[in-house]
Amino acid sequence: MFNTIAPIYGLFFNYQRKKYAEALEDLESELDLKSFKTILDVGCGTGALCSVLSEKGLKVTGIDPAEKMLNFAMKRPENQAVRFLKANVLEGLPFENKSFDASISSYVAHGLQPHERQKMYAEMSRVTASKVIIYDYNQNRSPLISFVEWLERGDYFRFIRNAETEMEDCIFELKECFLDVKVINVDVQAALYICIPN
Repeated sequence: MFNTIAPIYGLFFNYQRKKYAEALEDLESELDLKSFKTILDVGCGTGALCSVLSEKGLKVTGIDPAEKMLNFAMKRPENQAVRFLKANVLEGLPFENKSFDASISSYVAHGLQPHERQKMYAEMSRVTASKVIIYDYNQNRSPLISFVEWLERGDYFRFIRNAETEMEDCIFELKECFLDVKVINVDVQAALYICIPN
C-alpha cells in the first residue's frame, strides 16, 4: 500500500519537515538531540524526519519496507547525508545490538497490530543504546483523524487508549522491551513516548 501512496506522501514532505523541526525545537529541554551521534529512523517514509535530524548534526539511517518511499527520500537534496536501507522492523533489523545512540519511529506504531508493535519495540530496543522515541498519537481524538484511521483499518483506537501502558508492559521473547517510558505531549493529538531500552 505504501508503495502506491508514496507520490501522495511526497506532496507533504515540506509540511512534514516544518512540523518535525518545530516539534523537536520545542522539546530541546526535554530531549537533547545533541547528546546523540547516531540515530535510526524506523519507517522513515519519504525521509522528512531524517532530513531534520541530519540538519541537527546527527548521522542518520532511515529504513522503510516501501521501495518507492525510499526512492523519493533518496532524491531529496536535504537527505544527501542520510543512509537509506530497505528493511522491515517486523522481520528483524539488519543491525548489531546497540548500533545506534537513539532510534525513532514516527506515526508507525498506531498502524500496527499489538503483537507487531511488541516486535517493533523489542527490535528498536535491541539496536539502541540510549533512547527509543515513538512519535505518535496521544489519547486526544479528532473527528477527521478518527475517520481517516478508521478507513485505514489500523489499530489506532486501541493504540491511543493503551500506548503508554503497552510500552511499559512490553515483553518480547521473555525480555522486557523498556526500562522506563516518559510521555511528552508535543501537539494536541501527538506525543513523544521516550523509552529507555533494556
